[in-house]
Amino acid sequence: MWPELLPQLCNLLNSEDYNTCEGAFGALQKICEDSSELLDSDALNRPLNVMIPKFLQFFKHCSPKIRSHAIACVNQFIMDRAQALMDNIDTFIEHLFALAVDDDPEVRKNVCRALVMLLEVRIDRLIPHMHSIIQYMLQRTQDHDENVALEACEFWLTLAEQPICKEVLASHLVQLIPILVNGMKYSEIDIILLKGDVEEDEAVPDSEQDIKPRFHKSRTVTLPHEAERPDGSEDAEDDDDDDALSDWNLRKCSAAALDVLANVFREELLPHLLPLLKGLLFHPEWVVKESGILVLGAIAEGCMQGMVPYLPELIPHLIQCLSDKKALVRSIACWTLSRYAHWVVSQPPDMHLKPLMTELLKRILDGNKRVQEAACSAFATLEEEACTELVPYLSYILDTLVFAFGKYQHKNLLILYDAIGTLADSVGHHLNQPEYIQKLMPPLIQKWNELKDEDKDLFPLLECLSSVATALQSGFLPYCEPVYQRCVTLVQKTLAQAMMYTQHPEQYEAPDKDFMIVALDLLSGLAEGLGGHVEQLVARSNIMTLLFQCMQDSMPEVRQSSFALLGDLTKACFIHVKPCIAEFMPILGTNLNPEFISVCNNATWAIGEICMQMGAEMQPYVQMVLNNLVEIINRPNTPKTLLENTGRLTSPSAIPAITIGRLGYVCPQEVAPMLQQFIRPWCTSLRNIRDNEEKDSAFRGICMMIGVNPGGVVQDFIFFCDAVASWVSPKDDLRDMFYKILHGFKDQVGEENWQQFSEQFPPLLKERLAAFYGV
Repeated sequence: MWPELLPQLCNLLNSEDYNTCEGAFGALQKICEDSSELLDSDALNRPLNVMIPKFLQFFKHCSPKIRSHAIACVNQFIMDRAQALMDNIDTFIEHLFALAVDDDPEVRKNVCRALVMLLEVRIDRLIPHMHSIIQYMLQRTQDHDENVALEACEFWLTLAEQPICKEVLASHLVQLIPILVNGMKYSEIDIILLKGDVEEDEAVPDSEQDIKPRFHKSRTVTLPHEAERPDGSEDAEDDDDDDALSDWNLRKCSAAALDVLANVFREELLPHLLPLLKGLLFHPEWVVKESGILVLGAIAEGCMQGMVPYLPELIPHLIQCLSDKKALVRSIACWTLSRYAHWVVSQPPDMHLKPLMTELLKRILDGNKRVQEAACSAFATLEEEACTELVPYLSYILDTLVFAFGKYQHKNLLILYDAIGTLADSVGHHLNQPEYIQKLMPPLIQKWNELKDEDKDLFPLLECLSSVATALQSGFLPYCEPVYQRCVTLVQKTLAQAMMYTQHPEQYEAPDKDFMIVALDLLSGLAEGLGGHVEQLVARSNIMTLLFQCMQDSMPEVRQSSFALLGDLTKACFIHVKPCIAEFMPILGTNLNPEFISVCNNATWAIGEICMQMGAEMQPYVQMVLNNLVEIINRPNTPKTLLENTGRLTSPSAIPAITIGRLGYVCPQEVAPMLQQFIRPWCTSLRNIRDNEEKDSAFRGICMMIGVNPGGVVQDFIFFCDAVASWVSPKDDLRDMFYKILHGFKDQVGEENWQQFSEQFPPLLKERLAAFYGV
């Protein structure tokens, strides 16, 4: 809106007066930071065509401050690949190289930052110089100015994501690995900030700003026991545990770089690391020993195979480190052990699991808050890996977790809820024993009563209770009424507040919808855990009316949780859902939009559950949803990123496939004509799923549809054969259906054609069909 501004500032850069020039640059740098996109648009007549060549001239200025401003200004335009910069890219890179050994740390830092971004955006221009850039970055990663070293260290993180990483870096590992390992030690300033000399602080209340906001992950419907074990590496939680220094620093960056490089180079990293590790792990100075434990944790994911021979010796040493006199050594040992939990659990329990669990439980009751936190998080990871292996120790585990309730300050309480919820998820119905319920429920209910409806601490507590209710099943009955009522109240309050806000935004604040999402999810947990027992609670509340509103909320996470609850209520007490079906079905139909993959999956699952209850009465609603479901199942495999948030789902189309099968089971005449349009993706998405109720109903549906429209399956019959062969032990009547279809097809085409057809089968498929169905 002020067209004279940029030309005037650019003119001032030429001023003889140093202060004017510096002031103009300072202003320009802020403008470039705030408006990089606008500056590269036609809206302003492309001022960058003038500005970028101008900035490049100042790379050679005699004042380091001006040089630094000039690089910082140009750096703003790298990531967006601004045309004016791309036209001058070679000059830019040349000028950067010229400044590589500048005396001024701020200039060196901006040079490093530029090279890191260019690596991502214009690696083609760097490749010819890659050898010398790597040499340069090796030096800068050891720069005596930590800010420069940190910027340079980012280079290794970015390089690891490039396809050429292995080829260009392999010969430099021998220099790089010791540098990264050295950067993983706490600096003296870190130790002061972390109060590394304070061993006992459990009695000191937390300051509120220490507690990071948590985000509730809305409930996603996942199919039980899918065949492939998901890759449980949630990076956010993995990275090492100095939360007090949550600002990024050289230690964290070095550790992250080692982690990603371990994933690139795998075992090839170890010859450079193992000689160093021995010296670190047994070092008399705690700071050095601590960094060795961090190194061991950082490489756990990438180098697991190569580390296995050393683990029988290392794990006992790490378990010993859990009782080190330094709190920071104890806490890092917790984290590193959690990274090897999968291996620990794969060994006989008395070997490592039992000693590890015993020591970790002691650490949960450590006098140091950081250790408590690390131990609780590590224990949650161990629970996920060990699952029912923990059952024999439940009494002891619960005693510890319940004791921690009385001991923990605010921040760690929130992590404790997570450890309890994960325990419930891991041992399931084994938790439903009177003595365990007696230990666990009173402290949880006491917290529940202490918290007000507006307190965000309800989120983790509600999540925890949802897991506990699902695990305890009927054991939760004595506690369900007040919990149920409060959840309904939370939903009602949030909806009312949202309504007020929509009508009078100037008078009211927008509600925090997380309260409603978490409450809906706990109601799902109750419905799933209590089954038919939830019927009376539903009867005495207006939850169906509220659900009708939630299903139409503007926020996808609210809809996602609403559909999960609808599916669970459909299974638990359909008599209360049935009167609403005519209103609910059109809403479910409009939410079959794969743009919101989790909403779509949950809506799809709910439709499938409704089919199973409605039977033939589903007929009027088939057309509302069928076309969308067929479209979804035919989408090319949804990119992996969309699946990250759906929990255990291996193939995205499994839920649509099951629902299509169930629709066909209850209304075969309506669905069968479309068979040819979905049979192939239907078969491929269900072959990876273990035998279970959902799969059973879906396959019955497909068999009935083939009965109505056998022509629809002819072209893709090999896929059907393959899907049938994926069953380990179908129920007898389902096996008969398969038998009839396979033999019917064989008789139809004749022996000779069948021989030709079955020639295309992979050997394993041939064997299975012959053994189970005699074809």
